[in-house]
Amino acid sequence: MRALPWTELGREERYRGPIFRVERALARSPLDGREHRFDLLTCSDWVNVVALTPGGGVLLVRQWRAGTGALTWEIPGGSLEPGEGPLEAARRELEEETGYRAEGWEPLGVVEPNPAFQNNRAHTFLARGARLHGPQRPDESEEIEVLEAPLGELPGMLRDGRITHALVHCAFLHLAARGGLALGPGR
Repeated sequence: MRALPWTELGREERYRGPIFRVERALARSPLDGREHRFDLLTCSDWVNVVALTPGGGVLLVRQWRAGTGALTWEIPGGSLEPGEGPLEAARRELEEETGYRAEGWEPLGVVEPNPAFQNNRAHTFLARGARLHGPQRPDESEEIEVLEAPLGELPGMLRDGRITHALVHCAFLHLAARGGLALGPGR
């Protein structure tokens, strides 16, 4: 059987919050013509920043996450503001969450976090030459600890569960695919 695009027949907003909207979509199968309902999360695009310092470290942020009720190690990141491009958002998030600015920027890759029910994309950027510029300016609900970890420690942190955020794993896979991180075999 060959997969074909479905015809969307309409959407109805069920909930609107500050981070996402919940919508109910109706779509028709091209194979049998039947209509099916889908619940969707409509979200802003997201950015992640792999920030490398001149000394060969990578900036990590640790913060409490309401979804899991736990502290997590991540990389700087956040959602795009209305009218903001991904690179602009990446620069803003790095400075707000860590107080650092970087000399060089390049895109590493883009993923769709969960296309089964989300519409957004996560853009990952490499920031080279990250240096402390000023104080952190986190959002009101953020309390962020910053750590500069040796880049060579990242594979172990990914393997042993110290880093559990899926989009952070994706960011480091993007870096490894470019030859910037040797993931190597597991322990």
